[in-house]
Amino acid sequence: MIRLNWSDKLTSMNAIVEPILRQSLSEALFRQLKGRILSGDFKPGERLPSERVLSEASGINRGAVREAVKRLQQAGLIAVRQGGNHEVLDFLQEAGPELLPSLLIGGEGFNPKVVCDLMAMRSVLAPEIAAAAASRGTSALHATLQGLCDDMRAQRADLPALQHLALAFWQALVVGCDNVAFRLSFNAMRKSYLQAWDALTLPMAGEFRDIEHLQAIAEAVSRRDAQAAFNAAKLHVGRGEAAIRQIFGEAA
Repeated sequence: MIRLNWSDKLTSMNAIVEPILRQSLSEALFRQLKGRILSGDFKPGERLPSERVLSEASGINRGAVREAVKRLQQAGLIAVRQGGNHEVLDFLQEAGPELLPSLLIGGEGFNPKVVCDLMAMRSVLAPEIAAAAASRGTSALHATLQGLCDDMRAQRADLPALQHLALAFWQALVVGCDNVAFRLSFNAMRKSYLQAWDALTLPMAGEFRDIEHLQAIAEAVSRRDAQAAFNAAKLHVGRGEAAIRQIFGEAA
């Protein structure tokens, strides 16, 4: 692989990074570099600019640069190779689901493929979360879920309120299932979902108004019926996925 040295590359790019004027420092630089890697400006196998070059280009001190680079490494976006060089990695092979929110929305708005991929992941994960929560079947969880279903019936005409209550329902389920892997995966999906919150209100209205299947999940939790919870959850989230695929599927 042919690699340009960074003195040459500087002349072929307007700038490595934008100057950072506010005091966000390492966070701002981390976000800029992450965006450049995810967009493909820095490709897998290329060397990241040195800390000196990054410091000069961004106008921030070497300590803040070092912290930003460390965060890139922790995110699975770069690796430190022999000689202290920072090599850009293929994030699709090395990174985790915490990158999903950054991939969902780019400079040109929603990434249709990522939107559909997230919904597919949700359709697989949500029934498993519901089943795991039902298998534990605590009375406290059932009371929480039943209360949310009752609130949703009372707010049936208020779509934004239903959206908030639906998220609270799934948050209660994932806490109730007591599975750390499910919780961390749910966190990544929730962060992505919150970025697109307003844009999803109308497209997913059918799912938000589907209180019947959420009630079925709550009742399955009370009976400790994992299979019934799984089936109800699958039907419920399937409505949202179908609606989103109808909007974004062709573009994806």
